[in-house]
Amino acid sequence: MGFRVGVDVGGTFTDIVVAGGAGVSVGKVLTSPGEPWASVLDALDSVGVDPGSIEVLIHATTLGTNLLLGQEGLDLPRVVLVTNRGFRDVLEIGRQGRAELYNPFFSRPRPLVPRDRRVGVRGRIGPGGAVLEDLDLAEVEAVARRWCSDTDVFVISFLNSHLNSLHEDLAAGAVARACPGAVVVKSSSVDPREGEYERTSTAVVNGILTPILSKYLEALRSALAGRGFRGLLLVMQSSGGVASVEQAIRRPAAFIESGPAAGAVAVSYYSRVHGVEYALGFDMGGTTAKASSITRGEPDVVDEYEVGARVHMGRQLRGSGYPVRYPHIDLAEVGAGGGTIAWVDPG
Repeated sequence: MGFRVGVDVGGTFTDIVVAGGAGVSVGKVLTSPGEPWASVLDALDSVGVDPGSIEVLIHATTLGTNLLLGQEGLDLPRVVLVTNRGFRDVLEIGRQGRAELYNPFFSRPRPLVPRDRRVGVRGRIGPGGAVLEDLDLAEVEAVARRWCSDTDVFVISFLNSHLNSLHEDLAAGAVARACPGAVVVKSSSVDPREGEYERTSTAVVNGILTPILSKYLEALRSALAGRGFRGLLLVMQSSGGVASVEQAIRRPAAFIESGPAAGAVAVSYYSRVHGVEYALGFDMGGTTAKASSITRGEPDVVDEYEVGARVHMGRQLRGSGYPVRYPHIDLAEVGAGGGTIAWVDPG
């Protein structure tokens, strides 16, 4: 029977746990932000494991979180958002609620897509799913040609597309014709639910992570195969489960908190082993620090999460981050790990 390996690629360190052979061994190496996949190979070398002898490798990472929190060495892809005319500011307006009601100096997080890269086109699907105005495909193609050489991802999010995805499907085809090879993300494919702000935000986060995660996972898979790996490669989800590489590439926003989720799953396991009904998990990483709550051996799971949100008294401040509508283990997270020290006050 081959080895079973768990690898967590963090912003500062890459940790590895190997089960099999003589027992369990662990290792830790520095993460290379420019080539994080190489850190997995370094971690395997540190514990002396041949990739060809691995049966299952489960991979977790905070790459997505660190990217959106502005870690040095990680650059956001260039995104163009195509939406209905008159609605390009939905992403910036968000919801009325303020994260800090009595703080006059509070400022919302900067939009992930600048205003000049958010474009409205003619066409409208009504609240019942009927076509009220035909989509102007010529206008969509013109947008795609205009931005083709200066963008990495096109995100398409139209009103009421959760009821009828026709216009998003047509727009995706128009972009593909005008800009062959472009990465196109449709909101109706990643979050087909009502609420144009949350759906658009989820689609944008997916769009930003798609080229990053796909390039990373393909490089990792290729590098492992080059070293003889023939086992099963799985990616940890933010919900605490695992999925294939292909699923991770299709919906990368579902894997943003895969590293912290793995820690919470471990805490839930040990709470059951020791018969602890209520437990708190604390994960001190080099770039971010995370806390989770475990009730009767199960971590708390929420349907919506705000990436990069601020925390007060252990709870997220809604409206201070970027909404993502996928199941996530409920975590309180701050960008204050040992690897994020910016300065030391004199004395």
